[in-house]
Amino acid sequence: MAKKEEVKRVNQNQSKRDILCFDLKSFYASVECAMRGLDPFRTPLVVADPGRGGGSIILAVSPFLKAQGIPGRLRVFELPSVPHLIMAKPRMKEYLRVSSEIIAIYLRFVAAEDLHIYSVDEAFLDVTDYLTYHGCDAYTLAERIKKTILEETKIPATCGIGDNLLLSKLALDLESKTSATGIAQWRVEDVPTKVWPITPLSSFWGIGHRMEKRLNQLGLFSIGDLAKADRKVLKRQFGILGEELYFHAHGVDESRIREKYQDIRPMKSVGVGQTLFRDYHGSDVFVVLLEMADEVAERLRYVH
Repeated sequence: MAKKEEVKRVNQNQSKRDILCFDLKSFYASVECAMRGLDPFRTPLVVADPGRGGGSIILAVSPFLKAQGIPGRLRVFELPSVPHLIMAKPRMKEYLRVSSEIIAIYLRFVAAEDLHIYSVDEAFLDVTDYLTYHGCDAYTLAERIKKTILEETKIPATCGIGDNLLLSKLALDLESKTSATGIAQWRVEDVPTKVWPITPLSSFWGIGHRMEKRLNQLGLFSIGDLAKADRKVLKRQFGILGEELYFHAHGVDESRIREKYQDIRPMKSVGVGQTLFRDYHGSDVFVVLLEMADEVAERLRYVH
């Protein structure tokens, strides 16, 4: 009973926000389709450089291929035979350019301090203080932003909506991508029906396979199990992370987008890696380095 009261008290005290988490569907592949005037939902396209050999990694597959069960990350030699397949050589500079255009769209709806660029194809927007200005609720605003992105860049997007960053990301990853509208909304009151049934644990944002294995050894196999676990045991086993997992299992997340400007643990470095499948010389090396430098520079602009 004491545990239930504690969680109830924390939930009541946490400030509920309207957070939108956007994902650009099969981003690299969708950009390639857009540049060719093709519909990514009808086009068999993969982003890969066959010139690097059959062992080169496919960076993305179009939504059309994903719908056929072809995963987004595999090697060229693992790709099944697909009629009329288009193999697009990666163009990181173009992808970053389109990403910047979409970031500019986000900034029409919120100020920079309420936008967090999570990756080249994902972003969080805190729209809590903008709903009155835009004259709509969070769901309608998500539809409006999604439509603007599609009309201006031809890139399809999905969106998760939540009371905090955690719930918006879970809504994005676990429902919106399979939703007919491409939008899903998870609120604190949905935790028992939407969050607790989640299994395996590694499908929950922030839990990797190693952590999942350790939690399984404690007899925890679903987020509901984690929510019912003894908080003191979790803290003893995993330290502060154990407490965070406990509260996340109850849909509690006090992190705020604006806090990214006051992080007491500044990022020490920003880097990117790329696996090469043959020896590179001369100008070939220069092209690869430029692509990687562009990606790092893009990330740095939104970290600092």
